Amino acid sequence: MGGLGEEVRLDEAGTVVRLTPEHRVIIELIDEGSRVMDLGCGEGDLLLALKVKKKVRAEGIELSDACIQACVAKGLSNVHHGDLDEGLADYPDTSIDYVILTNTIQVLHRPMLLIREMARVGKRCIVSFPNFAHWPVRWQLFFHGRMPKTAKLPYEWYETQNIHLTTIADFRSFCQKAGLRVLQEIPLRTSAPGQRAVVRFLPNLRADSAILVLEGGIKPLSNSISPP
Repeated sequence: MGGLGEEVRLDEAGTVVRLTPEHRVIIELIDEGSRVMDLGCGEGDLLLALKVKKKVRAEGIELSDACIQACVAKGLSNVHHGDLDEGLADYPDTSIDYVILTNTIQVLHRPMLLIREMARVGKRCIVSFPNFAHWPVRWQLFFHGRMPKTAKLPYEWYETQNIHLTTIADFRSFCQKAGLRVLQEIPLRTSAPGQRAVVRFLPNLRADSAILVLEGGIKPLSNSISPP
């Protein structure tokens, strides 16, 4: 899913995209010349930045027709229409170097299906999400008894697309159950415009978002988990 970010000029030709703090970290994680698939790529800002800065072979999947048109207008012709809740059946095993899912897993109906599909298709998976255990969220729930609103979670409960909110601790357990190994965990404290800092102490409390680098290949804790 696309999100608000800071306008960044990519090259001398004046190519401009909007990048979030998470996007900037993800760009640093990607090897130059890799084949990259961005799931829920929105209007293609991250993909275009990766194409310009890291010379990747860029591919995206997006549900919104308007977003796909925006990607094509940016020169991203390899963006396909697709519903992530249906998985990635058209892609063979380990055919993509990096499969990226930024701030999207919490809106899916079938996150377990997709995370396993990402690990099947991708040699590496990069997932980012807002941390529901961040201290302002806990504060609002504890002292006000109401669903929290923050910069990362700005919507009223009855308007939000977020149906599977998670915490950093919960996502670690989720990866174990799905049979994924956590290669790198990057808890972040972010602020506008485009600022971020890695949280090293009490990340589940102090980080407002997280980025995890994952790979498949370990035995799931339970084979009984299946999507509804």
